[in-house]
Amino acid sequence: MADRVLVVDDEQNLRKVLAATLQREGYEVQVAADGEEALAALERDGADVIVTDLVMPRMDGLTLLRRVVARHPDVPVIVVTAHGRVDRAVEAMKAGAFDFVAKPFETAELKAIIAKAARQSDENAKNVIPEAPQEGTARRYTEIVGRGARMQELQQIIGKVADAPSTVLIQGESGTGKELVATALHEKSSRRDRPFIKINCAAIPRDLVEAELFGFEKGAFTGAVSSKPGRFELADGGTLFLDEIGEVPLEMQVKLLRAIQESEFERVGGVKTTRVEVRLIAATSRDLSKEIIAGRFREDLFYRLNVVPVFLPPLRERRDDIPLLVEHFRQKYNARLKKAVERVDDEALQALAAYSWPGNIRELENILERTILFAEGTTIRAADLPASLRQGGVAAEAPPLHSLSGPPGPLKEIVREQVQAIERELIMRGLEVTSGNVTRTARLLKISRKSLQMKMKEFGLREVES
Repeated sequence: MADRVLVVDDEQNLRKVLAATLQREGYEVQVAADGEEALAALERDGADVIVTDLVMPRMDGLTLLRRVVARHPDVPVIVVTAHGRVDRAVEAMKAGAFDFVAKPFETAELKAIIAKAARQSDENAKNVIPEAPQEGTARRYTEIVGRGARMQELQQIIGKVADAPSTVLIQGESGTGKELVATALHEKSSRRDRPFIKINCAAIPRDLVEAELFGFEKGAFTGAVSSKPGRFELADGGTLFLDEIGEVPLEMQVKLLRAIQESEFERVGGVKTTRVEVRLIAATSRDLSKEIIAGRFREDLFYRLNVVPVFLPPLRERRDDIPLLVEHFRQKYNARLKKAVERVDDEALQALAAYSWPGNIRELENILERTILFAEGTTIRAADLPASLRQGGVAAEAPPLHSLSGPPGPLKEIVREQVQAIERELIMRGLEVTSGNVTRTARLLKISRKSLQMKMKEFGLREVES
């Protein structure tokens, strides 16, 4: 039922102590002695959070971090560094680390950071963004998939504003690719070799937002055993991406506004003013105009963020791009799942194009991954797609209404029962494909291992686990 933490350190005693501490907290812990061993464990068993030392033989922590960021960008990496080497930890943060802690560390501080990283890992699993890989480069961004008029307009906007210092506000439904656009803006700018710091505001507890954004001084609050820079400070000279900006508490918005306008702030518990030069990109799936009317978002902050507005269309408004996305995901999951699906036939493409896609590109990707996984031949046909998708309904393999017995009942109850039946069937099929391997099944279904185990317990499937 626990999140899986991979602990990487060449000191055996530290590995044992840390593993025992985390196990008492309810985590499932795996250990590795160096970066190479850690990468092998990650590929074999997966992980929700990685905690790694920096100085290790064979492959050090910084190299491990860069490999994880390149191949498993949704897995948060926490870096542990020796006292006095905070500069290396800051370098790691700029390379994509989730956070760092200095030795000797307070157990409570490390547990709090790991808990936060586990929440971020679960949030990442819900926000998979499609990319079109480019050969010969280690960068995550190349080109946004899509050639329709809306996407051509988007590419033009990116080209015009990428190198400007102006703040960009990306708005769009969940699953439309807001993070990918933010990455494109950074990679196409002259800041591409400077830090690109991302923070999901929805994943931060309300009372920790200020410390995350602006950093804190030693002793500023319980558990602050050392000073730590915030995301603004780490992004100095580069780009700061504030995802789900609409989730920032109202009381913090005035401080955020000042930091954006004045390019300066103070750490929590500090008196020294820090100046930074940061290009800010924000994103939200909320309608901020409605949030302003409701009193949940400051109007002055909205106007400061909305210098360059970018609107991402939902997938139902860019149906011409669906064949391109289908082909992109076919290639991606052929390679990842070691399948040999050569094509998606015309009837299946028509069914995919006709569907409303409430979950947007993320939903399309999940359905294609599942369909390719269970494909028995080299061609995906309409019959291989979820039945209700072919019928234009919700994309889940729910039984047709005529199969429901008895008189109509409460709508919510009927929907809940049908959803549970679908979830149980998909989990059983996933466990069958992976020979009962819970970790691989969770990765296949794109949910956390803990969520899968809770579902298995709910549906009486725990005996299948191995």
